[in-house]
Amino acid sequence: MYKLLLAWRYLRTRYIALASIISVTLGVATMVVVNSVMAGFTNEMHKRLHAILSDVVIECHDSRGMPDPEWHIDEIKRVVGDDVEHITQVVHVPAMAMIKTPNGRSMTRWINIVGIDDATYDQVSEFTPHLIHPQNRSSLSFDLRDGGYDPSRPELEKAGWPHRLARIAYERALTEQWQLDASVQPPADSGPLETAPPSEEPFDPTTAPLPTAPPELAHELDAATDTTDGSQVTTDTAAAGTENPFQLQGEDAYVGKFDPTKEQHTGIILGISICSQRQKMPDGEARDFFYCQPGDDIQVAFPTASVQPTIVYDNFTVVDLYESKMSEYDSTFAFAPLSKLQQMRGMVDEGTGLTHVTSIQMKLRDGADLNMVRDKLRERFPANMFPYSIQTWRDLQGPLLAAVRLETTILNLLLFLIIAVAGFGILATFFMIVVEKTRDIGILKALGAPSGGVMSIFLSYGFSLGMVGSGVGAFLGLMFVWYINDIARLLEIFTGEPVFDPTIYYFSQIPTVIQPVTIIWVAIGAIFIAVMASVLPAIRAARLHPVEALRYE
Repeated sequence: MYKLLLAWRYLRTRYIALASIISVTLGVATMVVVNSVMAGFTNEMHKRLHAILSDVVIECHDSRGMPDPEWHIDEIKRVVGDDVEHITQVVHVPAMAMIKTPNGRSMTRWINIVGIDDATYDQVSEFTPHLIHPQNRSSLSFDLRDGGYDPSRPELEKAGWPHRLARIAYERALTEQWQLDASVQPPADSGPLETAPPSEEPFDPTTAPLPTAPPELAHELDAATDTTDGSQVTTDTAAAGTENPFQLQGEDAYVGKFDPTKEQHTGIILGISICSQRQKMPDGEARDFFYCQPGDDIQVAFPTASVQPTIVYDNFTVVDLYESKMSEYDSTFAFAPLSKLQQMRGMVDEGTGLTHVTSIQMKLRDGADLNMVRDKLRERFPANMFPYSIQTWRDLQGPLLAAVRLETTILNLLLFLIIAVAGFGILATFFMIVVEKTRDIGILKALGAPSGGVMSIFLSYGFSLGMVGSGVGAFLGLMFVWYINDIARLLEIFTGEPVFDPTIYYFSQIPTVIQPVTIIWVAIGAIFIAVMASVLPAIRAARLHPVEALRYE
């Protein structure tokens, strides 16, 4: 009993013990906060990656693609069995997109265009929940919608057919104005009109910048918006070819075989960062500024699937936007109908009707072993016979996931050094106590206290420091994690700088995940360091001889 009483007395009466407790407390609290935030980011990243990527992907590296995907699907189901829930075919090809901005200039963006089957693609990945239009989230369609896009974005209030008709009316009115200006001859004593193109060259409105709409055109824009009729929507036909609806010719270029006021080209869904730029406003909110939106036409060019590829291109109509909140995907991915890409790339055999795809993606049942399924498929389609790459979603994102794990491990090691520093402080404190209490130790041993009893006094002292420090540190760390977003907002008010910039992370708040097992291990590690720091002083105290300790008393 005397051991606990002495340990409690040393802990209660010495202020230097308080410094040791504070060191342990800060170390534990810091590790709890960092691990919770890192776990939150990792969990959010895993959810988004797994939602975007299917469980297993079979990708073909042949220039023509994977022939007869239906046979491959039947063979996959035979090999994998009931572990497969859903499966789909995909054509994935790098491409260049030319976007005509509202000011009339052309912007070129590199994209990855993905040809998908709108009936099965959403079954293997969470695709439709990331679309802007509510109806496309429930039933995917590549037809342009009659408005009703994201109500939280005022810029998309009139997206869809209202925006398309308003823009066509605006460009038609500008074309008429330019043609009228081009027909006006300047006086002999004056230079050429600034608004008139050189007379020796034909006037081309597609290369001229679009000025701000004049007031007299406002009624025409409003009229075009108010007379939208979604029932007139039809998709383009093969006869439309690659005709550009904004390539104006003759008196009225909008009257002909393709009428953009009533028809659309093949639909395409763009990643939101392809056609917009996110900026932080003075009020702290992030806002997207769009170069184009649903209802606009873009031109897409990509190589054919042949040994000697050529470039093919066609016009597409933007029908929706894709926002996964992963910049890698939102800034490069675009989605179009599978059959359209197969036709354009020459992946359909004209004689037999046999199709080709670049990859097959599948979703497995819950609890299925991804690695086992991957190994079965690799055994059925060996690399020396089939030019296929068979990977799970974790394999596809292996470098990124490994980098996150490495970063978390290094942070834990560095932060654990804080607790180690506290341990050295406890070690120095205990050596001072042993020197200061040499007389007391001698008296205890002279009265019959065994060496183990003297040693346990200091071990109990170190254990108590570790327990108090880790307990208080875990509590403070959990409270900080609980109110971390409120603390971040306060810091932004005081510093005037964003602590958590939504234009970079695409999160509305800092994600956190509290892992009880991690907190327990951090607390146990802190207690272990405190106890180990008291071992050497305890051994020295236990080895003191009572005669030597009391010689000079």
